[in-house]
Amino acid sequence: MKPEMERVRIVDIAEELGVSTATVSNVIHGKTKKISDRTVHKVQQLLEERQYIPSMAGILLAQNDSRIICVVVNDHEKYEKRVFQDAFVTASVDYLAEVIEQTGFFMMLKKTGNLQDIVRYASMWNVAGLVLIGFCEQDYETLRDRMHVPFVVYDGFAKARERYADISIDHFSGGYQMGNYLVCMGHTKILFVADNDISMDHERYLGLQQAMKENGIEADEDNRLIVPMQKEERMSFYRKALPKIKKYTAAFCASDVYAIEFMNFLMDNGIKVPEQISVAGFDDIPESIIVRPQLTTVHQDMKLRAEKTMEILTAWRDGTPFEKNTVLPVRIVERDSVKNIQKRP
Repeated sequence: MKPEMERVRIVDIAEELGVSTATVSNVIHGKTKKISDRTVHKVQQLLEERQYIPSMAGILLAQNDSRIICVVVNDHEKYEKRVFQDAFVTASVDYLAEVIEQTGFFMMLKKTGNLQDIVRYASMWNVAGLVLIGFCEQDYETLRDRMHVPFVVYDGFAKARERYADISIDHFSGGYQMGNYLVCMGHTKILFVADNDISMDHERYLGLQQAMKENGIEADEDNRLIVPMQKEERMSFYRKALPKIKKYTAAFCASDVYAIEFMNFLMDNGIKVPEQISVAGFDDIPESIIVRPQLTTVHQDMKLRAEKTMEILTAWRDGTPFEKNTVLPVRIVERDSVKNIQKRP
């Protein structure tokens, strides 16, 4: 085997790609403002192939800008220590990985519920930015006080977002659209299923209630089913709540994961979907088109959210203006899990 100095030379990388040695050197040292994203990616890719990563990592960490974006997911108890098996989390991280790489950065992935872990990792790896998923307003404010790294949060639900950027979707509109859709399909007895009554789930419920109210349907809080976060407890809860569930013709679940699980529970208990009870979800995860019946849901554009995230972090890094509070639109995707029970003359 050739010595490392012979195996990994800037001049060899430059000659193979047809660029100058200065370009390769600038990519290694993070001086890429005047280099196209395509060239940066090509150089970084070849550096990896030529096993230059160990040397490159040391250089990156020694710089003011490491080009590392750390994506941190809250390892909440609801995930039962399997947060990366959650379909929404997986899809979000997948799109972030794609966009972060396309932008010429490196993604680091971390799951934790400990804020000090985040502070320590941000410092240890000298990260260029953070993306936080699943935390709350108090967590964001605490982190902002302890570090000065730019960070973007998914669905922050903060009253004042001046010290970090928040990318949300229009949760209220999603609930409102689904409410109108279900009513148009003839449903007046609509059950809302969620594991909490705060933040995004609360907004989705309010949207549903508003749509029902505007359509002249009495919508009281009795049409809400707040279920346990642990799956085993949730199944037991559903069994006990079955008499109540059977009073409704449609169920709007706060997530696709819960909607798919709820459909399975209904069918396991002899209730046909959508013939006897229609079911709808929220998120439009890939599994929505795999299950049978295919799930009617509220679509959110996860790739667009990832792109907006990197636009913000890049602008923040470059010192250019950007919008700190972004709300992305959602839309209904009609599939097979909702039956039209409208009475026809």
